[in-house]
Amino acid sequence: MTSVQDLLNLLVLEKISDTEFNGDSKTIGSPNVFGGQVLAQAINAASRTITNKRVLHSMHSYFLEAGNLELPITYNVSKVRDGGSFSVRRVTAHQKERTIFILSASFHKKEEGYNHQIQMKTDLNQPEDLMSWTDILNQFGDFLPKSLKAFFSIDRPVEFKPTVIVNPLERNDLPPFSDVWFKLKGDATGLDLATKQQILTYISDYNILISALNPHASKAHWGNTQTASLDHSMWYFRDFDFDDWLLYSMESPNASDARGFARGNIFTRDGKLIASVAQEGLMRPIQK
Repeated sequence: MTSVQDLLNLLVLEKISDTEFNGDSKTIGSPNVFGGQVLAQAINAASRTITNKRVLHSMHSYFLEAGNLELPITYNVSKVRDGGSFSVRRVTAHQKERTIFILSASFHKKEEGYNHQIQMKTDLNQPEDLMSWTDILNQFGDFLPKSLKAFFSIDRPVEFKPTVIVNPLERNDLPPFSDVWFKLKGDATGLDLATKQQILTYISDYNILISALNPHASKAHWGNTQTASLDHSMWYFRDFDFDDWLLYSMESPNASDARGFARGNIFTRDGKLIASVAQEGLMRPIQK
């Protein structure tokens, strides 16, 4: 995948019935289905059962089993409730007889109310002054660990620019924070809010566990630690566009019992908070 259209071809599911949808998978470099893909496809399925113009405001999900890249994924939607202000949908994802994922999503009618938000960090380098994953691969590919080089080599519809580039050959513990600018490749104009939310959900599963690994970077890395998304929650606050860089600002308050917890906020470049994310992920040291 190299463009917005490629991503939309992946996320927009085949309709089987009013409440059943099928989707395929694309690798991002790992042996299993990318969690962000399943999240976004499930939101696509849930959104297509909403007929009252209500807008997605939150979702909560659990990854139950690793997804097989070679098998289609079937999404079944249950219409839990259509109330006076909110509509709730439950989505279950299956591959053959295995349930691999469950999600609940809530949609809210447009209402006026109080408004505030936290402020975006102001001391970060702008994306024009930073190297992308592609730049890092091109400039330092010969020096990168094999697994990291292979991961960076995968074509993606999103460009990522971390505000701090860590030398993977230096083993130093780092603060439990990570800030990454990101931008879609290709023409992203004219997308409706539901589609933008699905794309944002896809991207939200990238990078977030880095902040949980950072405090253990002197000994833990992708090559000796088994990682996987266990659950994922997201709250959607404001409309936005993909015509400029967005900032994903992440932190990890805790890691314990082979699990790391991380949360993040996503801002437009001018500081508008558009979404918040929370995830707990597996961080299991590989015993050799």
